[in-house]
Amino acid sequence: MSGAMARRRFLALGGGLALTGGLAACSSPLVSGLTGAQPNTADVVFWNLFTGGDGANMVLMEKAFQKADPGTTVEATVLGWGNPYYTKLALAIASGTPPDVGITHLSRLPLLAASGLLEPIERTPLGELGVTQDKFTPAAWKKATVDGTVYAVPLDTHPFVLYYNVDIARKAGLLNSTGDDLVPLKGKEDFVDAVKAMKEAGGAQYGAAMSITADPSTAWRFFSMVYSGLAGPIVTDSGTKIAIDEAALREAVAFIQSLTGPGLMPKNLTGAGANALFSTGKAGFLFDGEWQIPTYRQVKDLRFNVVPFPALLGPKPVAYADSHALILPRNDRGDETRTRSAAKFVRSLLDSSAVWAEGGHVPAWLPTQRSRAFLDQSPQRNYVEAAFNAQYDPVAWYTGAGSDFQGVIGGTVIEALAGRITPGGMVAAMRSALKRYTTSRPPVTMK
Repeated sequence: MSGAMARRRFLALGGGLALTGGLAACSSPLVSGLTGAQPNTADVVFWNLFTGGDGANMVLMEKAFQKADPGTTVEATVLGWGNPYYTKLALAIASGTPPDVGITHLSRLPLLAASGLLEPIERTPLGELGVTQDKFTPAAWKKATVDGTVYAVPLDTHPFVLYYNVDIARKAGLLNSTGDDLVPLKGKEDFVDAVKAMKEAGGAQYGAAMSITADPSTAWRFFSMVYSGLAGPIVTDSGTKIAIDEAALREAVAFIQSLTGPGLMPKNLTGAGANALFSTGKAGFLFDGEWQIPTYRQVKDLRFNVVPFPALLGPKPVAYADSHALILPRNDRGDETRTRSAAKFVRSLLDSSAVWAEGGHVPAWLPTQRSRAFLDQSPQRNYVEAAFNAQYDPVAWYTGAGSDFQGVIGGTVIEALAGRITPGGMVAAMRSALKRYTTSRPPVTMK
């Protein structure tokens, strides 16, 4: 299939989202692309989806680039997170007026690459600027590679991690001799015993807490991490084949129900509820993404630490994760000056990624990951290992950050967490949920 045809089919799938949400400002880069005008309002046009603390950190990184290279201007546009961002990005690229640099989650990269929307990194000046494989976390670089070609520059890894209340852990006898980490935990029995200890010896209302109710993405992250210790992805062949290991699925569900069933953690809990339990010392552990660290830093008198999950099912630890990555969208104008400016901007963001790590993310750029600027950051330095054990969403046109897939599959996990479905029943429920995707016609051909 030609790149142009692939792009048209990709847009046919999601263009409605972009058209309903992206035309609010007639002078926007997106609308300029649709009308054929050139959006060269700066030397580097940069699209991202960062708000809040991440957005503030990214602005600092942009300013660092402009201070170091005052002759190169940058225009940054922040677009809506999730499906709207990706459909708007695809529309702009296909219309011939893409941003010079964009952000993607690596879980979303396979479809963007297969759609012919991205410039392979080897065709850009990035290699000349020292952006090479040996300088990145291996798992992230591997995920940035599609069918043997690298299409993205990983900026970070953001894993699902284990938070713990230091004071409750001490009472529960779960701290090591130096008091700066948990005692070694390996296997489901050790882990369940630790959760029990947080509640019984530590005096917490719950041994652990997690956002569950109306939060299918978090439920999916937890389930995926547990299941991946035993088996491979639940879909294969670019998302066209269900590949559930039924024994592994039953064991994974039995494990998560061994936590919610006896009341060691709530069966139903909103995000606000999980925040309240952990913030007030009523839960010993919290299962969540490292991006929540800035939230808990603001809680007065809360002493907490963050570490990778230990091995739960299977012999090795697994960390469900995703990565933000920098992409150079395909641009048929052949403007080498803009491409070189874009490459310099990407390299500068990598060099500033200790600032990015303030939001909790593990830098993918090894020179930063090994630098004092990062190693002085706590608790960030404690879970670097998770970036090397990262397990991403399975490769498919419908998976990835903010996807409907996470919502639907995570919804079945919520049922299991609540005890409304048995481990055996989960097999049929998961197969039924996956069938709607595996039997649909992909918008592009993916290898």
